[in-house]
Amino acid sequence: MSILAFDIGGTAVKYGLFKDNQLQKVSSFPTPDSWEEMKESCLAVKDKYKNENLKGVAISSPGSVDVDAGVIHGISAVPYIHHFPILKAFEECLGLPVSIENDANCAALAEVAFGVAKVCQNALFFIIGSGLGGAVVIDRKLHKGRNLFGGEFGYMLLDDGSTLSERVSPVHVAKRFSKERSLGTELSGKELFDLADRGDSEAQQAVEGLLDSLALAIFNTCLVVNPDVVAIGGGISQRRNLATDIQKRVEQFKQRTEATDLDVEIATCHYFNDANLLGAVAHFLNRPAK
Repeated sequence: MSILAFDIGGTAVKYGLFKDNQLQKVSSFPTPDSWEEMKESCLAVKDKYKNENLKGVAISSPGSVDVDAGVIHGISAVPYIHHFPILKAFEECLGLPVSIENDANCAALAEVAFGVAKVCQNALFFIIGSGLGGAVVIDRKLHKGRNLFGGEFGYMLLDDGSTLSERVSPVHVAKRFSKERSLGTELSGKELFDLADRGDSEAQQAVEGLLDSLALAIFNTCLVVNPDVVAIGGGISQRRNLATDIQKRVEQFKQRTEATDLDVEIATCHYFNDANLLGAVAHFLNRPAK
């Protein structure tokens, strides 16, 4: 028995095969420009695994996912997946049972079950890619809230009118950096970090601003939930010393506000970029029977 998993992102759609209790054959394709192209691409991936005895398809998606209705509300970097019965559409296209859950919630599910929050009761997750997603876990259960916006930290507004997503997503920061420096080509988030590591002072300033904004958001949310751990996931989580860099900044905020008794543990997600895929599978396996 195998499960095909997809992780829909703003720039790429990752996929993998969950078989023999592990994720295998992980790959990706560029995020399509339209819903029709998305269906075609996913169907092509499914056809690659036609001999794998697929039991179903598990999808991790941006946006506010109404699991029961099979609809993705809110907004994301993939606008065409919102506000229609996408679960039913995927099932009709792929000919298999399908589950869909928010990407940050998927990462949280994976880490609570198997990873960095395995022994924690309460946790916060900041999942950073082309945008910023998040999840709140209280008593080892996802807290989604009345309108499914629990953990949607990316919508937070900052003093300059920008959103937290715009300030901490490497994709957004790199795009802004490229425009401000009038570069001929637009840098990726990784290229911006690489440039900073090579000593470019302006790139270093941009990266420092990203880390400062992320640390401040983490500090503020910890004052609301007071979690056992704050886990950072997404592509940025593979950066060496990320947790330490954020921890140092949070400690400075604690000193500045005299909240020195607040114990904040910062960690990176154990499964890095694969957390969304694994969490999608966990959600599929634990979904209510129809």
